[in-house]
Amino acid sequence: MKTLAILLLCSLAVICLTSGKSYTAECSMLVCLFVEREHASTVVRQKRAAAELSLHQLESLREVCEANLACENMMDTDGIIAAYTAYYGPIPY
Repeated sequence: MKTLAILLLCSLAVICLTSGKSYTAECSMLVCLFVEREHASTVVRQKRAAAELSLHQLESLREVCEANLACENMMDTDGIIAAYTAYYGPIPY
C-alpha cells in the first residue's frame, strides 16, 4: 500500500514538472502535497490497536453487535473486535 502511494506521488510530481506550466510558489502542486506533522496528525486519524480501547468503548461495540444475531454469535466465538469489524467495518474510534 505504501509503495502504491509513493508511486502515485512520484508520478504526480513528474506530470507536474513536465507539463510545462508555471506555478507560483504558493500554488505549487508539490508544496501543497506536503504539510507539517502537527497539521497532518489533526487531519489524519491514527489507527488504534484493540488493546487501546476502553471498557466503555468495548461495551458500546458489544451493544451494537448484539442487535444483529449473526454478529452476536460471532462475538461469542471470535471476540467483539472481530465480530464488529466483520459486520460493521472498521471501529469508528
